[in-house]
This record gives sequence, C-alpha cells and structure tokens, in this order.
Amino acid sequence: MNKPLIVIFSAVALDAVGIGLIFPILPRLLEDVTHTQNIAPTIGIMTALYAVMQFIFAPVLGALSDNLGRRPVLLISLAGAAINYVVMAFAPQLWMLLLGRAIAGLSSANVSVAMAYITDISTEDKRARRFGLFNAMFGAGFIIGPVLGGLLGDYWLRLPFIAAAVLNACNLLLALFILPESHTPARQRIDLASLNPLQPLRWVFSMKGLLPIIFVFFILAATGESYGTCWALWGIDSFQWNGLWIGLSLGAFGVCQTLVQALLPGPATGLLGERWAVIVGIACACIALVAMAFANQGWIVFAIMPIFALGSIGTPAFQALASRQVDPDRQGQFQGMLMSAVSLASIIGPLAFSTFYFVFQKQWPGAVWLSVVVIYAIAVPLVFLGTRTARTTQAVSA
Repeated sequence: MNKPLIVIFSAVALDAVGIGLIFPILPRLLEDVTHTQNIAPTIGIMTALYAVMQFIFAPVLGALSDNLGRRPVLLISLAGAAINYVVMAFAPQLWMLLLGRAIAGLSSANVSVAMAYITDISTEDKRARRFGLFNAMFGAGFIIGPVLGGLLGDYWLRLPFIAAAVLNACNLLLALFILPESHTPARQRIDLASLNPLQPLRWVFSMKGLLPIIFVFFILAATGESYGTCWALWGIDSFQWNGLWIGLSLGAFGVCQTLVQALLPGPATGLLGERWAVIVGIACACIALVAMAFANQGWIVFAIMPIFALGSIGTPAFQALASRQVDPDRQGQFQGMLMSAVSLASIIGPLAFSTFYFVFQKQWPGAVWLSVVVIYAIAVPLVFLGTRTARTTQAVSA
C-alpha cells in the first residue's frame, strides 16, 4: 500500500475513533460539567450538533477541495480535529463542550474529501477494493474508539480526549510530510447553490415512487442513532456499568456487526431475496431490542449481540434494490439524496430518542428500545410498498 493511502486510511480510522471514544464517557462528563444528573437531552443535543455540522460542511469541504486542492483541506481539518480535542479535554463549561463537538463534526466532514482523494489516485479497477478498505478502516476505528474511551475514561474522564488529540496530531504530521496533492485545483468560482445540503431532497418529491424507499432509509438511519445516544446512559442506569464495560459492549457490537456485514448479506439475499432479507433483518433487530428492554443483567446484552447484529443483513440488499429504481445517468443524484436523508435522520434521531429516554429514565430505562421497535414496525409496510412500486415500474418499462 502506498504512503498517501496509509495517511488517508489513518485519517478515516481516527475520525471513527473520535466518534466512538466519547460515547462511554459522555454521561459522566456532562454530569461533571453541568452538575446535574438529567443529562439525556443534552446528550441528544451534542449528538445532533455533530450531525448538523457534518450535514452542512460535507459538500462545502468537497467543493473547496475541488477548487483549492485536497491536501490543504485535509491538513486544515486534521489540525482542527487535534485542536478541538485539546479544547474538549480541558473545557470547564458546557458551551465549550458544545463548541468542541461542533468543530469535531465540521472536521469529520473531511470524509468526502478523503473519498475524492482515493478516487484521484486509484484506477477504476482498484477503486472498489480501496473503497472497501476505506469502510473497513472506519469500522475498525469505531470498534476501537468506545473500548479506548471507556478504558481511559475510567482512569481520568478527560484522558480519551488527550489521546485523540495526540493521535490526530501524529496523523497531521504524517500528512504534512508525506501526503502529496492528488488533484489539480480548479481555481474557479464556487457555485454556492451546489453547497446547499437540502438540494438533493427537492428531486425526490418529484419521484413519488421513490418516497417509500427514501423513508425506509431515513427510518433505518434514525433507529441507528438511538444506540449512540442512549446506550451509555442505559448501561449506567440499568446495570451500573463503568466506562470500560460500556466501551466493551459497544466494541462487541461493532465486531459482530462488521462480521455480519462482511460475510452474510450476499448469502442472505441469495436465500431470501432482497425484500425478505430486509424484513428478516428488521425482525432480528426487534427481537434483540425487546430482550434489551426487559434485561435485568448485563450478560444478557452480550448473549443477544449476534442476533442484534443480524439486523444489518438487509441494509446492503435494500441499497441494491433502491439503486435499480433509478436510471444510470441519475445514480449520483439519487445517492446524494439518500445521503441527505441519512444525514437528516442523524440530526432528528438523537433529539427524539434522548427526549424519550429522559421521560422514562427513572421508571424504565429500557423503554427506549421498545420505541425503536415501534419505529422499525413503521418501516415494514414501507418496504413492501417500495418493492411493489419497484416491480410495477419495471413491468411498465418492459
């Protein structure tokens, strides 16, 4: 593997580590800063703020990298990430933590620039493999992040941020001395309309047959936000987990999900078909969520983890099914619109689930997982409706 790819993959892994390491320590950190135990809504706000900044600045950084070059944008984002973690390590007030999380979301929007860099330096026959490695590095970082955050946070609550700052600083130095420019800067005036993150959503409402598919993607993304928002709070309230056990549980889920996504979607789709692979995945997730809602001992969570991870087997199948509903010359527009829907879910989901958790926190912390089951149930008829629309469209085309 060449040196530029090592730097790019390191940046992606560190982005994922930065996302994951805060989950195990965030409840205790907010209690320490706000001097209150009612911190569920604040967690939702911090998680949503991160997603808002990603949503807004991913197209901005991508456009800037086209105009100014990939290297300067990546260097600035890496420097911003390192400085942000130093600020968060010593932030004494809530507004500073919120500012730091906003900067983290902005700097993590460099994923779009990293993808563009890989495209620049890869021939067409190598892109698929390298994009696969890109996703694998992100997955590995997200497995390591919670475990590292939980372990270090038990020694000192601010230590995970210092570790993240050091890692990002090392990656910045690597990029500064090793990473060459991969793209000749356009040096043209940037089209401000192209930076509007809501622009792709305008197109979808002109394609009524695609709306059920888009809503399914939105629901799947929104339910995924419940875990990052409520998992640590639930582990503390239900099982009195410390940071290490929260990190280990998130890491175990990451390992199981990575193995499932790497090994099972193809066989599951071949055996069940795309529609039923999605339905079976939703059913597995709901079974695990019901068990979690009523669990009274921590070992139950680890025991059901493989079933929980099976919930992701249908997502690749649904992505493949969705991609066939659009003409090849509009695939880029369609994929951009899907990403906008996912980004919006990443903003709305944390706010909704943190509010629900706050309402039921004292009476029944596990109730939040039943709310996720209800939302999954809404997705089931939309899956059937979307696939029925797909078959009707194909029949008319034939």
